[in-house]
Amino acid sequence: MKFNFLSKPIANYEGALSFKMTPELELYTVVVTSTLSDSFYEKMDDRLKRIIKLIKQVEPTFVAKLAVYVRQQMYLRTVPIVLTNELAKIHNGDSLVKKTVEKVVQRPDEILELLAYYQLTNKREGTKKLNSLSKQVQKGLASSFNRFDEYQFAKYDRDTAVKLRDALFLVHPKAKDEKQQMIFNKIVRRELATPYTWETELSALGQQKFHIEGVYKNALRAKWGELIDSQKMGYMALLRNLRNILEADVKPKHIKQVCKYLTDPKAVKQSKQLPFRFLAAYREVKDVQSSLVPMVLDALEEAITISVESVKAFDVETRVVIACDVSGSMQKPISAKSKIMLYDIGLVLGMLLQSKCKNVTSGMFGDSWKTLSLPTRNILENVDAFYKREGEVGYSTNGYLVLDDLIERQQVADKVMMFTDVQLWDSVNSNRNSLVTKWLAYKKIAPNAQLYLFDLAGYGHAPLEIQANDVFLIAGWSDKIFDVLKALEEGKDALRLINEICL
Repeated sequence: MKFNFLSKPIANYEGALSFKMTPELELYTVVVTSTLSDSFYEKMDDRLKRIIKLIKQVEPTFVAKLAVYVRQQMYLRTVPIVLTNELAKIHNGDSLVKKTVEKVVQRPDEILELLAYYQLTNKREGTKKLNSLSKQVQKGLASSFNRFDEYQFAKYDRDTAVKLRDALFLVHPKAKDEKQQMIFNKIVRRELATPYTWETELSALGQQKFHIEGVYKNALRAKWGELIDSQKMGYMALLRNLRNILEADVKPKHIKQVCKYLTDPKAVKQSKQLPFRFLAAYREVKDVQSSLVPMVLDALEEAITISVESVKAFDVETRVVIACDVSGSMQKPISAKSKIMLYDIGLVLGMLLQSKCKNVTSGMFGDSWKTLSLPTRNILENVDAFYKREGEVGYSTNGYLVLDDLIERQQVADKVMMFTDVQLWDSVNSNRNSLVTKWLAYKKIAPNAQLYLFDLAGYGHAPLEIQANDVFLIAGWSDKIFDVLKALEEGKDALRLINEICL
């Protein structure tokens, strides 16, 4: 596909030369890089308004397929809810919205989140906040109710603004059998069996009174051991609690069980973890005072490596340059509750890609560009090695220096990969140097070179015309971005992958 950019370039947030994307491409980039929290250049409300505006500018079918793509391929949860609700406001008359709801809702709490978003944006007050819900949304949610069992419902039956009971009364799902009807009756009477989860078990332990600290510690150690033995802790729950488990001083046999589960190929693939989740766990664990920490760190390294086994590898004949943006605008948490920054996501994805290369130069850019020679193994350790050098290249976004260096050294690369928020500029020479002019100059040295911009922020600007002069744009935080990279090499692109989704 050839994207039709505006004939006149625009300026990005730093005043540098940039190009406006088509509504479809911009909507794709903004939603696959969103937790709907404030970003460095854009407030949450402004981003949400931009998403809603873009939805109205594209075909409803594209919105539906994008919602499914973001939920099932990029593993994001909030943005697909927004896309689905906004789609329902502008489209009716057929089953498109119903099919979208069915594919977007993957957990019982997403039924509630979808209704909660509708309630917040519905221009009604009091008990009528959920009135006038789209019939197609109701049908999609009714269908979703029949996919979950009592344990799943009970796990997510919380005291939220919209409760399971409210949702059941609103959408009137028809039970598929007698057993299902019994579950629906329990929801109505609020008699769902309390689920056995790590949260409920630890909460029950916390409510007990322990007059001696040592007794509580022993009980906590035993409870974690019991939870691990039960094999009912989910993959993400284990990742998030590795530090707690180690600090509880659980038995080595239990840590061994945890590591075995973390590195089980089937469990890794079914967990659908975003790569930065492994990094977050790695950082939480590495400073814990325990002789079992090395075993856990090794397990995390193995797990993230397993998670990208299907990613295409580049042989020794393919010369790759990986450039990670570590500028100030990349150093903002992706959400209010997260310690992970775009900076981290770029480094993780960059090191994942490096692990698949045999002939690679990797580095980071800010005020300057600096290369680091690192082994292709130990992805998370490599990210930490970059992180420890934070500040050495400064905090601007002078991405053109990557190309400047290649030109100066006359180094021919086949692929130049930049992980960035795409707000590239020239902080030294008042924007006299641009990625456009440097890329054209570099193509004279390496006519077959390709430039890949991995957009991690979705601001809607591109520093070059995409798919002109072998320039490509990929967006997102999931390892699935490498599927897009593979598609590009096969003559496709991200939008085509989205449009190929069956509803």
